[in-house]
Amino acid sequence: MTDLSHEVRPKPSAFGRFTGALDKFIQNYLPEPLVIVILLTFLVFAAGLLSDGGTPAQMIGYFGDGFWGLLTFAMQMALVLVTGFILASTPLFSRLLGALARRAKTPGRAIIMVTLVALLASWVNWGFGLVIGAFFAKCLAREVPDVDYRVLIASGYSGFLIWHAGLSGSVPLTAATPGNFLEGEIGLIPAAETIFAPFNLILIGVMVILLPILNRLMLNHGGSTTYARDIAFLEDVEPARSAPPKTSAEKLEHSPWLGWGIGLFGLAFIVWQVLAGQFALTLDSVNFIFLFLGLALHGSARAFLTALEEAVKGVGGILIQFPFYAGIMGMMVGSGLAAGLTELFVSNANATVLPVLAFLSAGFVNVLVPSGGGQWAVQGPIVMPAAEALGADPARVLMAVAWGDAWTNMIQPFWALPALAIAGLSARDIMGFCVVTLIVSGGVLMLGLTFLP
Repeated sequence: MTDLSHEVRPKPSAFGRFTGALDKFIQNYLPEPLVIVILLTFLVFAAGLLSDGGTPAQMIGYFGDGFWGLLTFAMQMALVLVTGFILASTPLFSRLLGALARRAKTPGRAIIMVTLVALLASWVNWGFGLVIGAFFAKCLAREVPDVDYRVLIASGYSGFLIWHAGLSGSVPLTAATPGNFLEGEIGLIPAAETIFAPFNLILIGVMVILLPILNRLMLNHGGSTTYARDIAFLEDVEPARSAPPKTSAEKLEHSPWLGWGIGLFGLAFIVWQVLAGQFALTLDSVNFIFLFLGLALHGSARAFLTALEEAVKGVGGILIQFPFYAGIMGMMVGSGLAAGLTELFVSNANATVLPVLAFLSAGFVNVLVPSGGGQWAVQGPIVMPAAEALGADPARVLMAVAWGDAWTNMIQPFWALPALAIAGLSARDIMGFCVVTLIVSGGVLMLGLTFLP
């Protein structure tokens, strides 16, 4: 932390003092994400026993059976981080991000810019948003050394709040897909009634206005500040010059034609999919594009491998912690805890309050079952029949679940791991600011889900 005794800073407002106190509390008491997931494992295990969800042997069985349930997803997330890092480190992409970052000039403008870029990228695709928000924040930190680095990274992560209401939202896209598991009960709900519904677009618009302002206000939080100028790894370092290739193998490794050739080869497949009307912006397609763009823009295999060696340093948390969350999800589903919690929230609802209760239940369950698709498989069969029975708008209730799932991602280290790995920070460094985002946005979202037409 920087010694601020010589700094002249404006006196923080009541909001700033609250933010600073919350940040200090989180810094003191929030453990590392691995400790959190271990504690959650024991908590869910105990809750399953106390609720008659299963015997100790059964709960352990649910945990073990589910432990590898997110293995494919963990690999996808690791590739999001690795391929995104490789792409962002290409000379062309670095220059583009740097040129945009140089427009910031002041810490306040840097906060607003990273929030808007992260919001737009997350609306397009959640994996894209996670990576771009963190990388752009680092570019801004190099150009605006007086910015509070922790607030900057938290602002980049805050854009992730709207992902489930955007083009890659798994719940609304599932409900619009023929053959989905709820089609027989509720039919198909087209994206025009969910993602592109007026109430949802208004909520997104409100977040696009609210979050940059909120993040800007958090700059003057009155607590300890970590200036970007004091982060050693952000300093521009002259790249090491490799020795000229001598052998035939080394010349092949340094040849740009290999990278250009295989890059264009892979991207030709994407072009073919677009022309054939078969392209969809999924996590796999984002990784595919990132990978082959990275190969093409780095050119030589040697430059690509150098970037890869740096990129893989941040994937450890993802590879180890995601299986634990899969095990927790196995206990939540197998013991009936996830369904029971949802029923507890919606059992005494009416048509007016059901969207808010669905939102809150989704937010609560998301802390323990951090998978949009997995969560919908548990909560959908409960909240959607409730919506039909109470005469509530099914599309609104569905989007309430989607918003609730995205809402508590602000305090779920599971999702912050890729951004934190890119930023070089720990969860406790940004979580105090993310809690403020959670509190403010939660109130606005509940009002919007209740009263917007």
